[in-house]
Amino acid sequence: MATALAIEALDELVDGTKGAAFPLIRADLHLSYTQVGLLIAAPLLIGSLLELPLGLVAGYGKRRNRLVLAGGIALATSLAAVAFAHSFLVLLLALVAFFPASGAFVTLTQSALMDAEPGQHQQRMAAWNLAGAAGAVAGPLLLAGVLVASGSWRTAYLLLAFAAFGTTAVAAFSGPASLSGLPEAEAGQDDEEYQRPRFAEAIGAVRDGRVARWLILLQVIDLLLDVLTGYVGIYLVDVAHASPAVAAVGVAIRLGAGLAGDAIWVAASRRLDGRRALAATAAAACALYPAFLLLPWLGAKLAVLAALSVATASWYPVAQAELYGSLPGRSGIAVFWSSAAGMAGAAGPLFVGLVAQRFGLSWALTGLAITPVAVLAILPRPPRDRPPVT
Repeated sequence: MATALAIEALDELVDGTKGAAFPLIRADLHLSYTQVGLLIAAPLLIGSLLELPLGLVAGYGKRRNRLVLAGGIALATSLAAVAFAHSFLVLLLALVAFFPASGAFVTLTQSALMDAEPGQHQQRMAAWNLAGAAGAVAGPLLLAGVLVASGSWRTAYLLLAFAAFGTTAVAAFSGPASLSGLPEAEAGQDDEEYQRPRFAEAIGAVRDGRVARWLILLQVIDLLLDVLTGYVGIYLVDVAHASPAVAAVGVAIRLGAGLAGDAIWVAASRRLDGRRALAATAAAACALYPAFLLLPWLGAKLAVLAALSVATASWYPVAQAELYGSLPGRSGIAVFWSSAAGMAGAAGPLFVGLVAQRFGLSWALTGLAITPVAVLAILPRPPRDRPPVT
């Protein structure tokens, strides 16, 4: 469990650092809004395509364990490549390579964690998201510390590469059962003992309306999660006219408030139904997000951004737990379809970048106001006889 949560924390540490460093990267490499959109969307689109077969190929046991470790090595190498990138193309290729590496290292670890406790999806996803949020908050702080020490965003990415190699080493020496999702006695058995999901089975699973609805919902909610986080630093500099240092603080506030929301959800997930919590917070976001865009005072913007981040913190763990719950014992299929849906979701950040290039970033982010409304429209209603969470 500790190894799995450390892997997720590292992945979000990288994401938090990237969000805070984007204004610096953009200035260093003289990137346009369209290029920024491509840097966010293309890795998601191309990386999801490369990641697509992972859930079906990985299976269980030693095979999945080996792919996790290979993904860790590839992830660390891609981070080092980002640090040495001096052109848009090299940076794009490095970020594209990072995505399937993260899929092998992080997503397969998540599926193993879900397989280990089939009846605890909501609680385990809450703990997983809390670990990721802690890593995301540490990202801007890492960048700020590097800048204070007269380093650059490249230095921060080199440190991340070393951290990734270290985490992979810990995973390699912590034993196969810690990553396989199987009991210790079973973890050393041959992969043939645990058949991999078939492609036909994956196709049949998505015909279930519940599975399809949660897959769509995961892409919709990402617009106010990762997509907004990816642009918030640039928004604060270009639209709110904050300095890069203040923008980094804004990203830290965004991630720190998300961490607080994740901690609240870890405690609340044992007592509250996830779907009801998601509906209530989506209703709150209908008011909070427009307020974030419209308030003219920077301090008020950051306060509302913090409230929005707390409100939306439960969205991903609830939706992802429900996806796994709709596919009991078939986490590989959940990974497969999550990757497939991620390719469609890549259109979101690219669309924001293209609209920002044509009409300005303020108008581009205004379009995301439809997100909480769409969440309320797509969200399945909890059944009346749904048992309480224990």
